[in-house]
Amino acid sequence: MDRPYIYYDFTLSLCSSCLRRVDTKIVFQDEKVYMLKRCPEHGAEKVLIATDVEYYRNTRNYAKRSEMPLKFNTKTHFGCPYDCGLCPDHEQHSCLTIVEVTDRCNLACPTCYAESSPHHGRHRTLAEIEHMLDLVVANEGRPDVVQISGGEPTVHPQFFEILDIAKRKPIRHLMLNTNGIRIAKDPAFAERLATYMPDFEIYLQFDSLQPHVLESLRGENLLDVRMRALENLNRVNLSTTLVVTLQKGLNDKEIGSIISFALGQKCVRGVTFQPTQIAGRVEGFQPATDRITLTEVRQEILRQAPVFQPEDIIPVPCNPDALAMAYALKIDGEVFPLTRYLNPQDLLDNSRNTIVYEQDERLHSHMVQLFSTGNSVECATDELHSIMCCLPHIDAPTLGYDNLFRIIIMRFIDAYDFDVRAIKKSCVHIVSMEDDKIIPFETMNLFYRDPAKRAYLEQLRNPDLSNGAKLQMAKSNINQ
Repeated sequence: MDRPYIYYDFTLSLCSSCLRRVDTKIVFQDEKVYMLKRCPEHGAEKVLIATDVEYYRNTRNYAKRSEMPLKFNTKTHFGCPYDCGLCPDHEQHSCLTIVEVTDRCNLACPTCYAESSPHHGRHRTLAEIEHMLDLVVANEGRPDVVQISGGEPTVHPQFFEILDIAKRKPIRHLMLNTNGIRIAKDPAFAERLATYMPDFEIYLQFDSLQPHVLESLRGENLLDVRMRALENLNRVNLSTTLVVTLQKGLNDKEIGSIISFALGQKCVRGVTFQPTQIAGRVEGFQPATDRITLTEVRQEILRQAPVFQPEDIIPVPCNPDALAMAYALKIDGEVFPLTRYLNPQDLLDNSRNTIVYEQDERLHSHMVQLFSTGNSVECATDELHSIMCCLPHIDAPTLGYDNLFRIIIMRFIDAYDFDVRAIKKSCVHIVSMEDDKIIPFETMNLFYRDPAKRAYLEQLRNPDLSNGAKLQMAKSNINQ
């Protein structure tokens, strides 16, 4: 008698109830990819992780040599994910490092991985923040991307002093992660932010064009705030990425309209779609119905934004299980997908990471055709390039960063779809000030964000996990 699935692979995952590490099968069934896992305490789980078997298989073709940090911050002892910080067993340096300068926020969103609010936690001191930035520099030398985050970083009373400190560090690209409220209320604030360009970008929360979706995710209708923030950012042409937290059945049908809206904004360089990570505060979220996978997001982009074809949205080699990307050029109101013209080997070979479009016959012919149609392109002195360190630079002397548009799907793994193989390649990290460690975003929110979670982690590290009462007591500490 045949099983109802095709057994494809094996990995380690977590029980979504107790976070215990469990053996896990990867199987193909009904053209979808599932995890099958079993916890001795909580039984079997079947978790959908992909809706496109072919794409899931193809991610294995995007493996590249691991790029290591200059130093590690902790030892490998208990095994992934119980040693984070970065341990020597981790397989990727920090492509993007998040520095949380405050726990406070001017919102109390129903969906918030950091559980921020106006009364939660505290502001970090300037000395603490500079120490955190120095940790990143010590690990990376010249960090590729550092994101100033929170909480809501713009509520910090010494906000611009923080940016001044960060700009003095050898950081290639600095980002500000913000809900946009202060930018919307104060045009002069946006003007001052623009003085930190180049190599400075706004990572703007932008979940929907529908009031009811914003009320569900953010607790209030922020549509007017978003529009006024973009008006001020467009006025100074401050490079901006729109960041969409996605939830199935809530805003996944807006993917195309958000991309179309973003393409019409002078300052917007791209959209990042982030499926909700089940961590922190996720009020009203039902994992059985509301989870959305990376492949579902990709399929919706292809359906709702048909200018992009399947060959345009490909795995990002530093962590192909968790990241996908598409690049395009915006020229005189038209969109020209670019990813299809890149040689995949240039993505995978660290020694060949520059694409010069005049020397690429396929892309060159496309550009000749493009320019022969009468499009005028203002000459730019800076090269057009991606800000993700694992992607090739695109050397295009006649184009500027204003012409670049990127779509990123960034899946932050949680206890449901946890895959130790992907976690080892996590390249988005958070500075943990409490113990001077650099911790992957996913495991930070699962285990390391607050003392109660760390206390529970100590229980998980204990090899005797048969005592259900002990586990339940530890879990109750997390929920308090």
